[in-house]
Amino acid sequence: MALMTRKTFVLSVLCVALSLRAFGAADDKLLLWHHQPATQPMEQALAIGNGRMGALVFGAPGQERLCLNEISLWTGDENPDGNYDTMGAYQVLGNLFINLPGQASADPYRRELDLGQALVHVHYECDGVPFEREFFCSHPAGVLAARFTAAQRGRYTGGIEAHDGHDAKTVVTGNRMTVSGQLANGLKYEWQIVVLHDGGTLTASNGTALAFKDCDSLTFLVAAGTDYSLDGARHFRGEDPHARLTAQLDAAAQKSYDELKAEHVQDFQAIFHRVSLDLGESSPAQRALPTDQRKLKAFQTVDPELEQLLFQYGRYLLLSCSRPGGLPANLQGLWNDNNDPPWHSDYHADISIQMNYWLAEVANLPECHVPFFDLVQSQLPAWRKATALSEEWTTPSGQKTRRGFAIRCSHNIFGGMGWKWDKTANAWYCQHFWEHYAFGLDTDYLRTNAYPIMKETCQFWEDHLKTLPDGRLVVPNGWSPEHGPDEDGVSYNQEIVWDLFNNYVQACDALGLDKDYRDKVAAMRDRLATPGIGSWGQLLEWLTERKGARADPGSPELDTPNDHHRHTSHLFAVYPGRQISPRRAPALAAAAKVSLDARGINPGSDVREWSFAWRTSLYARLQDGEAAHRMLQQLFSDRNTSPNLFGLHPPVQLDGNFGVTAGMAEMLLQSQAGEIQLLPALPACWPAGSVKGLRARNGFEVDIAWADSKLTHASIRSLKGRPCRVRYGENVVDVKIPAGQSRALNAQLQ
Repeated sequence: MALMTRKTFVLSVLCVALSLRAFGAADDKLLLWHHQPATQPMEQALAIGNGRMGALVFGAPGQERLCLNEISLWTGDENPDGNYDTMGAYQVLGNLFINLPGQASADPYRRELDLGQALVHVHYECDGVPFEREFFCSHPAGVLAARFTAAQRGRYTGGIEAHDGHDAKTVVTGNRMTVSGQLANGLKYEWQIVVLHDGGTLTASNGTALAFKDCDSLTFLVAAGTDYSLDGARHFRGEDPHARLTAQLDAAAQKSYDELKAEHVQDFQAIFHRVSLDLGESSPAQRALPTDQRKLKAFQTVDPELEQLLFQYGRYLLLSCSRPGGLPANLQGLWNDNNDPPWHSDYHADISIQMNYWLAEVANLPECHVPFFDLVQSQLPAWRKATALSEEWTTPSGQKTRRGFAIRCSHNIFGGMGWKWDKTANAWYCQHFWEHYAFGLDTDYLRTNAYPIMKETCQFWEDHLKTLPDGRLVVPNGWSPEHGPDEDGVSYNQEIVWDLFNNYVQACDALGLDKDYRDKVAAMRDRLATPGIGSWGQLLEWLTERKGARADPGSPELDTPNDHHRHTSHLFAVYPGRQISPRRAPALAAAAKVSLDARGINPGSDVREWSFAWRTSLYARLQDGEAAHRMLQQLFSDRNTSPNLFGLHPPVQLDGNFGVTAGMAEMLLQSQAGEIQLLPALPACWPAGSVKGLRARNGFEVDIAWADSKLTHASIRSLKGRPCRVRYGENVVDVKIPAGQSRALNAQLQ
């Protein structure tokens, strides 16, 4: 990278000065910002990522810290028996420290994350001199880039240290630092840092660090990778990452920083800006507060601009941690500061990984869904083997499993599984394969990817369902995560298998395949036991009412209005399923609302951030916008989100961030019932607003505007030319819009 010219330096000074003069404005609706550096990584630092690699940016003036992650850096191994001890855990890659001893004090100071450009900025003054830092993770270049500038020449003197998460040695060659290591399971990993400077000097220090002196500016480029491969036949191992990382950094270093940044922003915005949301204006007093203070106020008083930022934050995080070619978002997305993270930072199959992807289709990030499908496909051989070997799985006639697979409640990236079989997780995973087709209508994808795994899972349940004396079919010895007794016919299991069978029937119809087996599955679907209604009007969580039984000594009684358990598993059929809705099954929908009111409006200490995210969607599907909004507003409490807005279980996990975005989308648009429904759960606190770019099933994109809580504009874009029914309240319009065209329908719907 060329040395900074006099003209470039003057422009840099002007940019820094303008940034500092904007302190406190905070009028950008896509900004998270703070008046102090981070001291805690997961709760305070700002996250950037390119799908494979991510960082948490601290922003301390005297010592910048980047906590680095690479999404395939896992301990553990293949695990055909589901032995929990070999599950392993997601690891931290390491920490990069940029030491600036002459800049220990700073006033004023501002640290911000710009969701609209996927950039982190740190602005401050030291000894009257403005300084600025900028960070991003580029998907096109495959590198993290950072730029440190100042309004005065020669102000950067200090050192750079790489601290590996597993104590691997750093080797310095010229302006490059290389850290290579190998985990106990044999996984090879590496990270490299290239440092470029304008003015001053850059020298090796002790052979393991770099020192810089009197530099005008600094640019850091970081690349990281492992030899992990999504290929079980090769024991999930591929090529050593060294050559790939070296080539990535060499290519990035040949470009100017501005070129790298422009390429990154263009790539990111091409996806992120598909959806815009306006929920109304916040007050000047609300806008003036830094995010950590503002969110606490928003828990008490509606802050519409912060709510729309929360919506976009979920989209930003998924786009930053789940890109094609990489692994899916785990329990903490991509970001992790701990080699022994909570719950292994794994893939939890009883709701967490599913909730991570609820927003992908409706919030117009369909390509972000792909890593989930790729991981599942790669794990199938190991999961089939583990299922066949398990004593848990025999057919009602006592035969060992011959067809299909099951999943335990958690799994890693090597085919290994952890704690407890979640019996219908296989069918729940299949729902995601189907939904990707339902929104995009890619018939080739349905035929080659989704249909085979859906059919295999239908065959698995054909083999394992149990017939009751009255002829109904039930899942044997199931559970309602993570609550109550294990027994036959649990509502959660029944509803998920119904969803699988129903989706499979539709897949057969779409492809014109397997008519005989399609009819057989449809018949099995219709024989499945459905949830009953209990003595106080609730939807039953188990096949029979528990009538005051307890899950554990001292725990709340089951099936009572005082049971405030964090899970609402028996309401799967409302959301994300579609078996129960106010129009299709009004009695069951009313019973579901009774159950939800008991758990959702009176949250006990057991209710977590992801619980409120799920309940946002549940109330939206039940068309109660006021209750849905109360649930999403819970995400602003200090109990449910961190200062950086990461979901707080506690500790940090991100399914709530992803889930609440999906829930807000459900409040504005639904399409699960064979029609596009506009503003189905609009709360009174959003009297005017608009949303553009949400997706509806059957290949549509939708723009909506409203004022005085009434629809003012609706435009439907057709991607495939399918006919559609559009509903607003009791008004219904049937239209067929040619592929690639849009039509405004507000006149017909008002």
